Order: sequence, then C-alpha cells, then structure tokens
Amino acid sequence: MKVKCRSSSIATVQFKRQLAVSTTLSTTPSQTNQNGQEHGPSQKMDIAFPLGRLRASVASLELTRFDNFFLTHSFCSNGLKISAKKCFLPEGKQLHAHVMKLGFYDVLSLQNQLLNVYIKCKEYYDAFNLFDEMPVRNVITWNTLIWGVADYVGPSLKSNIHLGFQYFKRMLLEMVSPDCITFTSLLRTCIRLSDIMVGRQVHCFIMKMGLYEDCFVSCALVDLYGKFGLVGDARCVFDKISERDLVSWNVMVSCYALNCLAREAFEVFSLMRLEGVKADEFTFTNLLNSCTILGFCELGRQIHGLVVRLSFDLDVVVASTLVDMYAKNEHIVEARMTFDGMIFRNVISWNTMIVAYGQWGDGKDAMKLLREMFRACFGPDEVTLASVLSSCGNLSSATETVQIHAYEIKKGFQDFLSIANSLINAYSKCGSISKALKCFSSIADPDIVSWTSMIGAYAFHGLSNEGIELFEKMLSSSMMPDRVTFLAVLSACSHGALVHEGLHYFNLMTKTYHISPYSEHYTCLIDLLGRAGLLDEAFNVFTSMPIEPRSDTLGAFIGACKVHGNAGLAKWAAEKLFVLEPYKPVNYALMSNIYASVGCWLDVARVRKMLRDRCNYKVPGCSWVEIAGDVHIFVSSDKSHPRALEVYALLEGLVRPMEEEEDSVSTVDFMFDSV
Repeated sequence: MKVKCRSSSIATVQFKRQLAVSTTLSTTPSQTNQNGQEHGPSQKMDIAFPLGRLRASVASLELTRFDNFFLTHSFCSNGLKISAKKCFLPEGKQLHAHVMKLGFYDVLSLQNQLLNVYIKCKEYYDAFNLFDEMPVRNVITWNTLIWGVADYVGPSLKSNIHLGFQYFKRMLLEMVSPDCITFTSLLRTCIRLSDIMVGRQVHCFIMKMGLYEDCFVSCALVDLYGKFGLVGDARCVFDKISERDLVSWNVMVSCYALNCLAREAFEVFSLMRLEGVKADEFTFTNLLNSCTILGFCELGRQIHGLVVRLSFDLDVVVASTLVDMYAKNEHIVEARMTFDGMIFRNVISWNTMIVAYGQWGDGKDAMKLLREMFRACFGPDEVTLASVLSSCGNLSSATETVQIHAYEIKKGFQDFLSIANSLINAYSKCGSISKALKCFSSIADPDIVSWTSMIGAYAFHGLSNEGIELFEKMLSSSMMPDRVTFLAVLSACSHGALVHEGLHYFNLMTKTYHISPYSEHYTCLIDLLGRAGLLDEAFNVFTSMPIEPRSDTLGAFIGACKVHGNAGLAKWAAEKLFVLEPYKPVNYALMSNIYASVGCWLDVARVRKMLRDRCNYKVPGCSWVEIAGDVHIFVSSDKSHPRALEVYALLEGLVRPMEEEEDSVSTVDFMFDSV
C-alpha cells in the first residue's frame, strides 16, 4: 500500500487489486449512535460496478478535508463490505490501516465491518485480536464472531467450534441481550457439533427469551431437529409458528425429505397450497429429492408437470434436480430429454447428466457429453473429471484416460484426491498398472480410498504379493482399514491362491478391527478356498454364514465345484441360485457346462430346457481391444467385423505354429514314456 500524506488532507490509498464499488457515495449527513449504528438517509452501494471504480474514488478523496467525516466513513464502509463479500483480504487489511490512520478506530460500525472481513476471509486469529481490542461491543459484534467461529477449523475442531458458546457466555456476562441472529448462529453450531442435547438447551433459552414465535428462529429449530432425525420435534416447532412464511414451509418439506418421509413431505406441500402459499424453486427441489431417494418416479413425473406449468423448469437448479431424479430411477432417456430441454445450464447440470451416464454403464455417451460440454464453453470441475475417468476405466479406454490425465495436470486438478483415485482405477482397468502406481505415488497424503484403489489394482492384475505388501504398508502408516479395503486384500489373496494369508486377514477384520463381513467378503473367502481345492472348507464357510448368501457367493462356490469336478455340490448350490435369479441365463449356462463336463447329458438337456423356458435370450460374452482410439468388439465366431477376414487369417497364422509345437512336445513325451 502506498500512502501520501499532505497537511490537512486525507491519505490517498492505491490498491494492488481493484475493488468493485460504486463511485456514488452518500453525501447526506447521517448520525452515528453509541452502538455504531447509522441513522438517516444514505444511498446503498452498487457492487455490480466495474473493479476500477474504487481506485478512482479513493484518488478523488485526496482533496477532501478531514472535516468531511461522512464521505470518508461511507467510502470505508463500502470498501469493507466489498472486501468481505469477495473475500479480498489484502484490500481489507489496507482499509484497516486506512481506518486506523484516519482515526476511525473507535467507530463501532467500521470495527464491526472489519471484524466481518476477517471472519469471511477465514483469518480467525486477526478477528480474535480485533475483537479483544474493541473497547465497545454491541450485539452485531457478538453475532458476527459467534456466527463466524462455527466455521473455524483449527488444531482441535470440536474445541474450536465450542468457542461460539464461550463467546455467548461472555456476551451474557457483559449484559448484552442476544437476538434472533445470535440463536440461529448457536443452533448452526449445534449441528456442526452433532450435539442435540446442547441444541435442546438453546431451545429452552429461546423459550425463556420469548423468541419462539420468531419465524427466523423457528426455522432454524426445525432445521436442527430435522438434521438429527427428530422429525416429531421439528413438526411440533413448525406447528407453533403463528405466521408461516415460504421459508418455514420449505424447511419443513426439506426436513421430511431429508429423513426419507416422502408422503409427509407431500402432505405438507398440499397443506401449503391450501393455505395459499406459492411454492418456489426450493420447494420443488426438496420434493424431487424425495422422489429420488424413495424411487417415486411416477410422483416425480407429476411434479415435473407442475414445474413446467409454473415455469420453474427455467430454473437451472430445479431442472438439474429433475435430470437427477430420472437418472437415479433408471429412466436415462427421460433424463437426457430433460437435460436437452434445459434453456440454461451450469457445470452442475452437465455433471448430473455425465454422472448418470457413468452410473448406468453408458461410458461412451458420458465421454461424448464431455466433448459437448467443451464445445459449449463450460470447463469441467473435479466431479466431471472423476466421473468421466470412471467411465473410461469401465470401457478400458486408455487413450481418453491419458488425454483427461493431461488436461487435469494442465488445469491444476492434480491435488484433488477424487481425481487421483479415479486415475488409479482407470489406468488399472486399462491394463497399465505402472501408471496406476505412478498416480498413487504422486499423492502427497493418500486417504483410505487411495490405498484401497491401489490394493484393488494389484489384485485385479493378479499381483497378490504386491497388494498384500501395500496393505501392510498402509497398516504401518496408522491408516484404519475399512470393509472395502479388506475386500480388496481378500481379493488379492484369492487371485494368488494365498489361503493362509486370506484366512489371516479375514480373522484380522473380524476379531481385531471388529468389522462384520458382508456377503462380498464371504464370496472372496469361498472363492479362495475353492481355487485351492478345499471344497469341504468352502462348503463349511458357506453353510455357516450368518447372512443369506447372494448370487455372487453361490456363483463362486459353483465355479469352484466345476474346477474340481464335484457335480453334487454344484447341483445343490445351483438349485439355490435358480431361486435367487431365475431369469439370468448365465446361471443356467454355468450349470449346463458342469453337467456336460462330467457326462450327465440328461441333466444338460434339463437345464437347457429351463434356460429356454425362463430366459428369452442369452447375452453372448465379448472381448474388445482399443486401437488408435477405436474400440473393436468381438464375440465368439464373430464374422460381422469389417476386417474379419484379416483377423481370422492372422489368427490361423498364430494357431498353426502353436498346434505344431504342441504336437512335437507330445511326441517327445511319448518317446520318454516308452523308454
């Protein structure tokens, strides 16, 4: 900051960065009371003006005398408001110095605005120091600090959040009467503390202060009880509101939606309409979220019709929620139609549709939509990139994965853990374990998802020992494993037929970390024992499971029976599998192959008849390969590919030497056996 001083003139402040503020400052004298609150007419600032206006305004003050107090006060006030709103900390500090130099340090209204600047810029230590140095404090001062410390994250999160209540006690000791803003700040702190008992105490204080009829405070109470799942208490508070506004109705609808009570949410919505209160975008967003959570797509369609009739489909948040509702209810075509009908879109809109494609396996459409997003001049964020990388991994699209990785580095997204974890998975599924490991090694502070992704990548590539070694390294770094981590390490043991290690980690999960195994863990354990030929042990694990086996557990057991030729146990498990999934063709195909391998042709005919009767068709297995960015898909005996003749000619050229080599090896073995 550069300061030029002249006799009896105000210092000129030149900012390194320009602030947005109106040059039209109030010149109407206003009176400031002892609490620092201004009375009298004043013109509000316009924050939409270009950034260059403030510098011009400051320069124009150079000729102003110190006796023009109100013009200088108005300028400082406007500048501080903009600094707080835009989180311009350097400019706020320059204005702080300006206020001190001009002798305005005892003006309470400016001190409150300075405190707000430091709070909004997350400079809590400066805020605490400023607060302690203030000779006079009013309710606005206390409210600013109590509201701000709810977001304070320091060395000890919980103790720092408790600062709000410590300042509240000091406020009462200094005989400052709290208002509705104070209590809404305290209730917000209770939510962050996850302490409903303290919230109830605040509620009692509100009742004693007579603020329970205040709509603003009541809405905060409804929100508090709703987020703790105390829907009955929330409804009691709501029913006692004498004059309900739109916000109070929205909070009650949101409370029911948050707790998956869609019927009650729509009942409140109906009551709201009967009382003549018109819904807004927040109302429809909450109702659509209820339909999304509980799968009420038909009801969602009715809300969609009402949204269109009231023209709320023009709101980007409501339209994005509609896309999300259709997508999560597996109506991807309607989701895309809604997306295409959006007049206005933002990054969230694009993300919603891209994530929807990724979740339902339409990876090609997800990548195609990303290209459209670029053409529409929207820059993807970390959610977009993580979702598209997941789609690339599912499609084994190595070229697109590398391109997105390059874009991520170019735009500085490499510090986002979600993207780094998605890259590990994508490279692993594309067959490049070395690049996956490089991505993992580049993470400065890997989280549990990072470790699990890399362990799973090793398991996927059959590198069981490396996966176990990484798991042990994770444990030595004091990272607490979860169910998914143990599933990854059990999968690694299964792929490597490491029976002893697999049993060790299963016992470690249940006895040391007290994690109850899910069906997936039992599936890995049964598959591990089955691969090692321990069918009796696998059968004992299967029959002793405390939970009902899923289809994948039965499939793993049947697969082990097939490998070791135990048709009896396979038949026993298949009967259970046919009950769980009677219309899945692969189950019948698996059992038919088992019977064929042991020569039970009557059973083969019986199972194939069941397949024809219960299943319309069998989806053929396929393989694919990516060449120069194009994915080529093949099924068994496929002749539909445009270069099928070249493929089969090359295949025959590979198979013939292999057969000749096999024949020569067999001849040598016969000669040695004869000797």
